[in-house]
Amino acid sequence: MNTTLATDYSDQPPHEAVGVRVAKRIVKGIIVVVFFGAMVVLVSNWWVVYNTRAQTYFDINKLPANDVGLVLGTSKFVRTGKENLFFRYRMEATARLWKEGKVKYLILSGNNDSEYYNEPVDMQRALVKLGVPASVMTLDYAGYRTFDSVVRCKDVFNQEKITIISQNFHNARALYIGNHEGIEAIAFAAQDVPDGYSLRTLVREYLARPYAMLDVYVIRPQPEKGNWERKRNP
Repeated sequence: MNTTLATDYSDQPPHEAVGVRVAKRIVKGIIVVVFFGAMVVLVSNWWVVYNTRAQTYFDINKLPANDVGLVLGTSKFVRTGKENLFFRYRMEATARLWKEGKVKYLILSGNNDSEYYNEPVDMQRALVKLGVPASVMTLDYAGYRTFDSVVRCKDVFNQEKITIISQNFHNARALYIGNHEGIEAIAFAAQDVPDGYSLRTLVREYLARPYAMLDVYVIRPQPEKGNWERKRNP
């Protein structure tokens, strides 16, 4: 007589069932971590923007005048070697503010990684071409991060009332840092780039805002105290 045998999974080795359960728990754990991580990023971004929204100006006619403008650095060129529109629009906004009398002096703060990369010098050259005299500019060569630029503006250059100049998305983080460092700051939003121009920059900013909150409340990094330029090779 023919007998059909049914598969009995209860005969599987116990260690295989345990392995499946462990794998499921790991997957669930990863999902929970990713979910809460995403929530932290979203809430941090909302909080930074919400707390600084009243300090950012888009209309130059409504912008109060300050003696000093802090220009946040960025690279002059993108990876492909083309012009960086963030840089171009930021320099144009800076020149316009100075010509309109909204700022009298400028601190150009940026990175100075090597003899071939110097954001403050690049900014100075661009602004001179736009009609701003070099005599009104002070170059901060140790503005490696936005946190450094803002804190050094107060600690190194003794400025506690400033106008921050950058794109709107960047200004929010700088203002948030300034608010917690005892700086009386407002910001002017330079022209933004076209949609889709640099998704990488926007994603990086979303992640930088939670990190800025860690800097302010937990890490408290110590920026360079002096103002120096990386030495050039002879």
